Amino acid sequence: MVMSGSADGRLRLWSVKEGSVVGDPWEGHSAPVRCLDWSPNAREIASGSQDGTIRRWNPNTGRQIAPPIKTGHGWVYAVKYSPRGDKFASCGTDGVILVWSKDGELLIEINGHDYFVNSLCWSKDGAYIFSGSGDMTIRKWQSIDGKELVVLRGHTRAVRSICLSPDGRHLVSASEDCSVRIWDLKTNVQVGDPLLHDDELLAHAIPPDGRYIASAG
Repeated sequence: MVMSGSADGRLRLWSVKEGSVVGDPWEGHSAPVRCLDWSPNAREIASGSQDGTIRRWNPNTGRQIAPPIKTGHGWVYAVKYSPRGDKFASCGTDGVILVWSKDGELLIEINGHDYFVNSLCWSKDGAYIFSGSGDMTIRKWQSIDGKELVVLRGHTRAVRSICLSPDGRHLVSASEDCSVRIWDLKTNVQVGDPLLHDDELLAHAIPPDGRYIASAG
């Protein structure tokens, strides 16, 4: 199954095999949906919206499983479950990263970026959170207390998307500066030259075998 969120504020579940929508669209958000994430056990889906809320859904019923979380982000740009699925992190136009319990309780507020935070990812062991921002930096934080550990600099415009390699040794970032950059997380240094597009980048992904990077703008 594939989940999508739309500018109409609704979510849709799709059958990959049939190429069609499964059931009716899921309704709840009052503004465009900006981000989605499946829990590691695939038993729930979190969505973030320009209405400033995070909503969690049962993929089998399309119903919300808890009251909406009013994040205070403004627009919610990313929501990401931890590897164990016991918490999730969110970010948005206020430049703040928030970590929530599975029950929707705010655990940590992380400050440090100077502009919108666009993208998040967790380390494989859940000990760290990485963030990419409109301030052109990528930052590494301790997930337990929000302490800033590393700032990666090199992009010359907003960082729009980040993700880790499957082995957790590298972070890959995509930016409005038209480049994809690969970072060694042991040395915190960029690996090789930037991979260049002709225009700004908005998203990228790495397959499970880590052999390729797909990027789009």
